[in-house]
This record gives sequence, C-alpha cells and structure tokens, in this order.
Amino acid sequence: MSRLNVQPRSAYIHVPFCAHRCGYCNFTLIANRPDLVDRYLVALERELSWLGSPQSVDTLFLGGGTPTYLAAGDLERLLKIVLTWFRPVEGHEFSVEANPSGLNADRVAVLADHGVTRLSLGAQSFRADKLHVLERDHSPFDIASAVELARTRLKSVSLDLIFATPGETLDDWRHDIKAALGLAPDHLSTYGRTFERGTTFWSRRRRGDLAQVDEELERAMYAEAIDRLAGAGFEHYEVSNFARAGHRCRHNEVYWAGLPYFAAGPGAARYVRGRREVNHRSTTTWLSRVLAGKSPVAEAEELSAEDRARELLVLGLRRLQGISREAFCAATGYQVDQLVGEALLRHVSHGLLESVGDRLRLTREGLFVSDALWPDFLRA
Repeated sequence: MSRLNVQPRSAYIHVPFCAHRCGYCNFTLIANRPDLVDRYLVALERELSWLGSPQSVDTLFLGGGTPTYLAAGDLERLLKIVLTWFRPVEGHEFSVEANPSGLNADRVAVLADHGVTRLSLGAQSFRADKLHVLERDHSPFDIASAVELARTRLKSVSLDLIFATPGETLDDWRHDIKAALGLAPDHLSTYGRTFERGTTFWSRRRRGDLAQVDEELERAMYAEAIDRLAGAGFEHYEVSNFARAGHRCRHNEVYWAGLPYFAAGPGAARYVRGRREVNHRSTTTWLSRVLAGKSPVAEAEELSAEDRARELLVLGLRRLQGISREAFCAATGYQVDQLVGEALLRHVSHGLLESVGDRLRLTREGLFVSDALWPDFLRA
C-alpha cells in the first residue's frame, strides 16, 4: 500500500496554555489565560468530532504549551475528550509534556489513570542562574520532585535539556548532564539554544543584551552530551535524542519515518493521505473559527512525489541508523543517488555522510553540522 493511503496510527494534540512565555520560546502558546481553558476544551471536542468516528492509534502525544498547566479536573476532561476520539491499542505509547513547577500528585494521578505512559519534562537546566537566563519559572529542586512524582505512576520519564545558553561554560553544561543522569531518566533530549525571530531573545540579541555562544564551544557541548550519555548506557538514536533500551520516543519516530499522523489544536500540524495541514497559530483565532463551525486550517499543501522523497530523505537521515537505499526507493520510487547525487557526493567526500553497505548515515562530524546539510537535499 502506498504511504499516501496508509491510515494514521498516531495523533498529536496541542495544548497552548502556559503560566508565562519564556524568552526563547516561539511555540504556539497563550500565557496566563486560564479563562480560555473551558472554551479550548469545547473547541477541541468539536474539532475532533470532525474525524467522524474514533480512530485506533499506537501513539498519542499531548504537547504545548504545557498540558499540565490545566488544573487536575480540566486535565481529566481533556484526556477524556482525547480518548473518546483516539483509542490507544494494547502496548501503546501515550506521552504528555509537563513543566516541573506545575506538576503535582493530583495531576500525575489523572495522567496515570487515563493511560499516559510517558512524561516529557521540560527541565532545561539544573542550575538556578541558567534557569533565570532562560526565564523559566521552576527551580532545580522542582525537577527532582517532578521526576520522583512521575516515577510513582508512569512507565517512562524523559528530560529536555538546553545547552549553549548565553554565558554558559562547558563546565556548566557538564554539571547539567551529571545532574540529569543522577535522576536516572529513561530518555534525554538535548537542544542547542537558538535565537528565533519573534522571541524576546531575538530582540535582546539585536540590542546586544544577549550574545550567542561561540560555535566551537557549542560543538564541544554537543560532543560532551554524546560521549557522556553513551557512556551512561543511552542510545543516541536521533540528532537530539538519547534513550535507554526500550524507551525511544515512538511518536517522534513516526515523524522521522515520514508516516501520517492526526493532529488537533491551535498551531497543530497533521499529515493525512499525502496532505499536510497546519491550524492557525493564534489560539483565539483557532477558537473563534472552530466554535463557529469553520475550518481552523491556515496552511495546506500536497507535496509532489519528488518533494515527499526529499523530505523523507532528510527526516530519515536525522536518525543515527540513517536510511536504507533499497527501502527508500521502495517507499518513494526514487534512487537516493539520482535524487541528490551531487550534494550527496560532496557531503560524503567531506566526511559528513558515509555509505555502509546499503545504508547512508551521518558521520560523527556530520552530526555537528547536520542542519546545514538539509537545504542541499530539499532543493532540486
């Protein structure tokens, strides 16, 4: 069966609420608006009803924003709405993102009682001064407390960490890695701090209030994470992600495999039957449109066969296992070497990619500059 005709087996729900917006964040969210929670839940239920019938899924992911910003009663209502329309099968993965400062026993109990298996915790750092720079609203103690709470009821705990924050040293980053490992998480995601247009960090850098970390230092920090986490028994399975055995994020692997997925909520992106749609990023616009019975979609496109192949190549190469040339051709109808031959030869010759039998994958050197490679493969 063509990938275009495969029924999605995964779903993403965007929950846009946060206590406040951090200076580096450009995600779809609305800060300190508990008054909109009820309208959001009504609108979400309506948008999901447009599916027509409940869908069986292998993975569910509630992201944001901060889903656990919702009070326990509202969180339970949210989960009941989602589970009415998406029915997890046996052995499912159900992930929910959380902020350490907002997690408590009542919220964890609600998550566990509704089949959530995995908590993704936005730790970001274990140093109070770095958390202040990032404008986070939690303390290092909050992280440890949240992990301890999650361990009482949930199967898997993941931590997000940010490196290359303005003013950060390599020793500072080593401290964060050591502290994270001390909590024995099942999964770690590490991200280099970027300055996204539209954020306060972007504006502060333009004014000279913040300076980006030197590229060589950022590279050293990433290398430190790779080596330290490998030494601690984590599998480096995607550019930014590390997991203990059996704890990969299966939902994200759906994205990297180029498979279809459902999505709902403000700013949510779905990929169904070859059509990509993105909802309005404005929470209030999404609300008003859905509650008026109108489509919340702001952007939609159907990729050409070649563009789908190029995108699948880039997504596949983000994984450390890389891609199988034979499997890629079977899925897309394109030979990798014919599709991106010139760029491929150049990056292999520079030691950024390597061919091992049938497989094409990033080298260690390629990992450090992977984002710079992808444009060469996405354009004809």
